Amino acid sequence: MSSGPQITLPWLDPEHPEAPFPDPAHALVEPNGLLAAGGDLSVPRLLNAYRSGVFPWFEAGQPILWWSPDPRAVLEPRHFRLRRSLRKTLRNRGYTVSFDRAFEAVIHACAAPRDYADGTWITTSMQQAYIALHRSGHAHSVEVWDGPRLIGGLYGVAVGRLFCGESMFSRERDASKIALAWLSRHLVAWAWPLVDVQMETEHLRSLGSITLPRREFITRIRDIAHAPAIPGPWHTDPALSPLDPDWQTTP
Repeated sequence: MSSGPQITLPWLDPEHPEAPFPDPAHALVEPNGLLAAGGDLSVPRLLNAYRSGVFPWFEAGQPILWWSPDPRAVLEPRHFRLRRSLRKTLRNRGYTVSFDRAFEAVIHACAAPRDYADGTWITTSMQQAYIALHRSGHAHSVEVWDGPRLIGGLYGVAVGRLFCGESMFSRERDASKIALAWLSRHLVAWAWPLVDVQMETEHLRSLGSITLPRREFITRIRDIAHAPAIPGPWHTDPALSPLDPDWQTTP
């Protein structure tokens, strides 16, 4: 008896991390965007992936799987939706925000069990890989603090002038939104036009994310992903607070 159709994927050679990825146009329709398997999670491989519009996503016990879904969810930082309720939280709670102050704490928090999910895709090997990216100046974190307590944040990968968001967490209401608001405000000032948020969710859509056909996404990142980047570590600029009166507010 047949167990169903067999999926045959290109298998990446771990000895050649800078070899080109398969054309994302050849990714599977179901599961959406599955492109290749194997390889490794070295810094050169990961940078190669993000510049190609590809990212790793797999669970413990699986081989490394590489994805390029269609459509692709993105956020244009200048279109971040800073609603009045979030502006009120920013003004009244007294939280502070930092960049690259506690990357490892942020990725560990993002990997922690969630009430709505069974397990995590941020495996130990993934955490180690992104910590290596951070130490090499290519991965960055945003931290939100209530005094000395880390209450929220996000992390992602910078390639050229493209920020590829990976995960976020909140221990207090709106903490991850605050992190994304601060990041968006700085990216606008730095003339970074796009944040790749990968997969659309209601939460991200409420903050201004949209979806692009994969072909359009790949075209849009072709130049910006290879542009000169701001070397790490990053630092917040108090003059670039989301409470800047020139920053937008959405009812």
